[in-house]
Amino acid sequence: MRLNEKFVSYDMAGELLLVPCGEAADKLHGFARCNETSAFIVNCLKTETTESEIVDKLEETYEGEREVFASNVSEIIEKLRSIGALIE
Repeated sequence: MRLNEKFVSYDMAGELLLVPCGEAADKLHGFARCNETSAFIVNCLKTETTESEIVDKLEETYEGEREVFASNVSEIIEKLRSIGALIE
């Protein structure tokens, strides 16, 4: 899976914004603001990847339990799916 190219990410004052373009804006009016974890996940999704690979990268970068990382990744990916931001 990867980020839909119809969604553009912008770093604004240290905060990542995910903005829909074209017909993607029909599903999401406005933009999505990303916290540090979701921004990390969105950046991973700029290239083809899997949930497991994203969890691996989180483990390499941050201290924490794999189960917590996996739960966070799953939740954020589901939200991205719901707005049409993923290509699978």
